[in-house]
Amino acid sequence: MPGPPDGAPDPVPGPAHLAALSGVPWPPEPIRTPRLAVRAAEARDRAALVDLYSSPEVFAHLGGPRPRDALDRDWPAVPERRPGSFVVEHEGATIGQVLLRRVPPPARPSTVGAVDLGYLLLPSAWGRGFAGEASAAALGWLEEVLPGERVVLATQVANTASLRVAARLGFTEVERFEAWGAPQWLGAREPGGPAAGAALAHRS
Repeated sequence: MPGPPDGAPDPVPGPAHLAALSGVPWPPEPIRTPRLAVRAAEARDRAALVDLYSSPEVFAHLGGPRPRDALDRDWPAVPERRPGSFVVEHEGATIGQVLLRRVPPPARPSTVGAVDLGYLLLPSAWGRGFAGEASAAALGWLEEVLPGERVVLATQVANTASLRVAARLGFTEVERFEAWGAPQWLGAREPGGPAAGAALAHRS
């Protein structure tokens, strides 16, 4: 995904090692923003999520896409149902995900115990500010159900679009490091950061 305006951050340390949030009510009521619904996954989202995870553009900074036939074969009827895994909907269509997951050890010391923010959007939804809008809504929900959490986000240094989204959400640089064959940027949003209120989001 060479520099899309709504790039996706690379997870810390990787999606297979991140844990679902615990101790939160799930599924929540959908979160409404002026343009989006941010909600738990449903069966109707499966086809769009297969498109998302098999997209070479989406996963250009995330280690490459997954084979479509494997996703079709292996995913349940309602994939991505873990607490903290939100679907993003625009005008009735599923356009991506926002993921909030706990970082367990082993991981970089600056991330262990924090909540990792990830976002993925279909290419057709890039360039419209949806990543920041959906992420702010999810961060607002997190502040309500687990107040005082530190949130981290990592992305390739080359993914300048994701860096811009991170800055708008109130993430500041913690460190840079080499991983997955490329320079990485790690940012953190401390408790009570500017996105905590998610002022544009409200419950349906």
